[in-house]
Amino acid sequence: MEQLDLLVKGIGRLVTPPGDAPRFGREMNEVIEIENAAVAIHQGRFVHVGTEAEVLAALQGVTVAETIDVGGRLVTPGLVDPHTHLVHGGSREHELALKRSGVPYLEILAGGGGILSTVKATRAASEEELYHKARKSLNEMLLNGVTTVEAKSGYGLTTEDELKQLRVAKRLHDTHPVDIVSTFMGGHAVPPEYKGRTEEYVDLIVNEMLPKVADEFLAEFCDVFCEHGVFTVEQSRRILMEGKRNGLMPKIHADEIESLGGAQLAGEIGAISAEHLLAATDEGLQELADNGVTPVLLPGTSFNLGLQNHARARDMIDKYNLPVALSTDYNPGSCPTESIQLIIALASLNLKMTPEEILTACTLNAANALGRSTDIGSVAKGKRADLTIFDAPNIQYLPYHFGINHTFGVIKNGQVAVWERQIVDSGEDA
Repeated sequence: MEQLDLLVKGIGRLVTPPGDAPRFGREMNEVIEIENAAVAIHQGRFVHVGTEAEVLAALQGVTVAETIDVGGRLVTPGLVDPHTHLVHGGSREHELALKRSGVPYLEILAGGGGILSTVKATRAASEEELYHKARKSLNEMLLNGVTTVEAKSGYGLTTEDELKQLRVAKRLHDTHPVDIVSTFMGGHAVPPEYKGRTEEYVDLIVNEMLPKVADEFLAEFCDVFCEHGVFTVEQSRRILMEGKRNGLMPKIHADEIESLGGAQLAGEIGAISAEHLLAATDEGLQELADNGVTPVLLPGTSFNLGLQNHARARDMIDKYNLPVALSTDYNPGSCPTESIQLIIALASLNLKMTPEEILTACTLNAANALGRSTDIGSVAKGKRADLTIFDAPNIQYLPYHFGINHTFGVIKNGQVAVWERQIVDSGEDA
């Protein structure tokens, strides 16, 4: 190599999970730490990773186009947020008092609130309005150190409104520094016009929505809310299997409120991930383990809903040897936060995860939940050059000093996207 695009030096401590495969169970505690580190980047990929002395020695005779010094700060792989409902209209702060007074979510939903309230607002919003609202949230995620985000539809619940959400997500992917991975979730709720006719709505998803999503290449994954009062196991299986036939890999909102068997279904159909899992049984967790399904845990949701029970992260890691991932579940109802760093704190406090496990869950395992562990999620030669620079001495400091944003800078695809807590270029196109 005669020329290098970017040299990042002055790294006080570089911490990354090893390799390009998910980390299972207690392997999640195994991370690589390099003090006084540097990384060399060319054409958006890591070409050298090691101590600063090692990297500089490897670059003798090489022309370096740009060098940045991170001033002794902590550097990790770019964080990955693998479960969000990024694109939606409106907000639901008016439901907060109901939740705090103990009204169950399914009762709020039955009364036209919850998801259905957001459906109404999303349908009424133009594509342009949804784009600018979602871009604002995406900027917050980037400032929190996130470089890749999954975005689900599911607030349109008509063919055209579902496509509208997915088109907005695609436009954000094309124009914003953060990469967007899209998931079709027409099976998020039964719209009011199909009340009492759930099977007919499933027919609409299967016969009309899924083929059009596939024809426009608007999503990689298909998700469904498998829950009492929403979609049964049988209906969920039909939607996800039809998604597979249309080229969309299955994900599933499983056993969030009741133990319905969603985790078992995830294992049966070979889902890439099962998400929430607060009520998952031992049988369900074993099915995930036996079939290579990544559990995506969302501690912000149980925290915000004031639940006493949380996902059984310790059992998943210690007993079932699962590759646990973490995510915000950013949405306008049960978890209206874009802060992955809040999730880091909650994973420590409520899920009893170690800092090393949390880092792995927010990087390599989160990437695996999106089918991208070979490309992102760790700092290694040949992988995409996504880095988060924290104003912190070590990864233990991140959950310890909670309630603030520790991000100093972000490098995305080998380009500086955030510096001194400011977005350098948001890629705004309109």
